[in-house]
Amino acid sequence: MSTGTTVIIIIAIIVVVAIVAGIVYDTRRRRLRQQFGPEYDRLVEERDSRMKAETELAGRQRRVRDLDIRPLDAAAQARYTRDWAAVQEQFVDAPQEAVTAAQRLVMTVMSERGYPTEGDDQMLADLSVEHARVLDHYRAAYEISQRAADGMASTEDLRQAMIHYRALFQDLLGTAPAAEAGPAYGEPVVAGEPGADASTVTASEPMANGEVVTDGEPAAYGEPAGRRAVSNGEPAADEVGPGGAATTTDLPRQRRS
Repeated sequence: MSTGTTVIIIIAIIVVVAIVAGIVYDTRRRRLRQQFGPEYDRLVEERDSRMKAETELAGRQRRVRDLDIRPLDAAAQARYTRDWAAVQEQFVDAPQEAVTAAQRLVMTVMSERGYPTEGDDQMLADLSVEHARVLDHYRAAYEISQRAADGMASTEDLRQAMIHYRALFQDLLGTAPAAEAGPAYGEPVVAGEPGADASTVTASEPMANGEVVTDGEPAAYGEPAGRRAVSNGEPAADEVGPGGAATTTDLPRQRRS
């Protein structure tokens, strides 16, 4: 075999290897983006490097594979669902205490599922592997909880914290609406379409005793900007999500003295 032929073969092998490596890398990146969703983009921005972010996310996957993460059985799901209902009822008379109880309940469910609950950063990293789509809900709820501890959270803030805690709570229980049939990361979700749930589309809602929130008022976390007035005690037509999933309106309001 001539030297020229040998060189051509070597070059061809190098090109094929490079193409295969590129396909493998693109496939890995696509899978990470689909699995981690907005957490992927957040980490890329935070690390200022796509490669560093992807390496860290792959490390999270390996760590969680080594944990004894297990689903809840039906009896545990039912028990924790009753516990959550009791916490929501507590919100009526003691909203701040209810938010604290909601956070504790989320931690309890995490622990029973096999997630370590020590260290906030590590806890979020572990959750991101299987629950990335609701991770921002927990961050928002935790931030409100911190402000509440300093006496700087309004009743509406606390109600929003309950909504955010509930998103992670339902996902951990395995009862989150459309959890298995949701759209791929980056695809738009429209209210009323399959895949829309309380974590992606929030219905219009009444305030306490029929108070009105006018259109154009800044929206709460994860909610559309436009709201409308609803008469006291009269449910809005869009207060139930697809498949009967409850939206934010099923949370009790604080009683007025």
